[in-house]
Amino acid sequence: MLKAAFKKYTLNFKRPSGTSRGILTQKDSWFIFVWDEFDPLIKGIGECGLLKGLSIDDRPDYGKKIIEVCNNIQNHQKYIDKGLKGFPSIRFGLEMALKDLHSKGRKILYDSSFTEGKDAIEINGLVWMGNFDFMKKQIIEKITSGFKCIKFKIGAIDFNKELELLNNIRKEFSINDIEIRVDANGAFLPEEAMDKLNCLSAYDLHSIEQPIKQGQWEKMAELCKKTPLPIALDEELIGISEIPQKTKMIESIKPQYIILKPSLVGGFKASEEWIELAEQNKIGWWVTSALESNIGLNAIAQWTYTLMNKMPQGLGTGQLYTNNFGSPLNIVKGKLYFDPSKGWDLNNLI
Repeated sequence: MLKAAFKKYTLNFKRPSGTSRGILTQKDSWFIFVWDEFDPLIKGIGECGLLKGLSIDDRPDYGKKIIEVCNNIQNHQKYIDKGLKGFPSIRFGLEMALKDLHSKGRKILYDSSFTEGKDAIEINGLVWMGNFDFMKKQIIEKITSGFKCIKFKIGAIDFNKELELLNNIRKEFSINDIEIRVDANGAFLPEEAMDKLNCLSAYDLHSIEQPIKQGQWEKMAELCKKTPLPIALDEELIGISEIPQKTKMIESIKPQYIILKPSLVGGFKASEEWIELAEQNKIGWWVTSALESNIGLNAIAQWTYTLMNKMPQGLGTGQLYTNNFGSPLNIVKGKLYFDPSKGWDLNNLI
């Protein structure tokens, strides 16, 4: 007989972190605990990683839905299959907790060479928005610490300043030295987007994420058709849960890449549906975490490794917080490692 409970936990950023949607200083996660009533010491833990203003399940009844799921945990498969379509982060948290319980609470959701500490996942170094000097400092730090791929968010400071940053990077580091991705988070207006893409294309970028706001399929399709640099969609995937909808979006827009954020699209199974559709349509993809704690990051990283995608993944956000949980995860020279000799420190949570 399964039992379940939950706990809300507020993660505090080490420094205010800027996006095109504003400055982040805190981020809430809800953790679901699942156990067998006959063995209550072994608990599976799943993280419901909600992003305010972005997640489709950022709604007033979010807490009530978690309570409902915990009170009806015997029906967990029904919730995963159909009952949480409008609550992708809860669906993912529940999926994660059940997999962790199956692992006897070891946080080993997917056994692999990664969890054995024999292999690592190459990741991009994330540069946060800020003033020119702050962003330049971050870029230098990422490159000197061994990252071969950096991603920085654009759209918050003057566009010409952002181009100057890119120009400075390319003066010192060629496309063979460092791969550059940029993320606009929908900051460009449709009528200016193509001009800005043309300007950005001069700097040998790998891709740009979500140049215009999601939901403008015709305009996005036109951009993807004519763009001088590859376009990757992430926000565009949010809120699309049924396979016919996913198929229609992919075939209508025809992006060069899609980006999977399990907390935002509904977990592992939902992400795998997107991947299958992308591959059928010869569209590239990679996986990105979405500001989860190390618990969520651990689950996403283990799953990502099993997909055997050799592109740099976006899994490096676990170091952002002052009160994150001690874990076996570690970043060395632009790669994410799992050290099986290290344990978990969950004293603040349990």
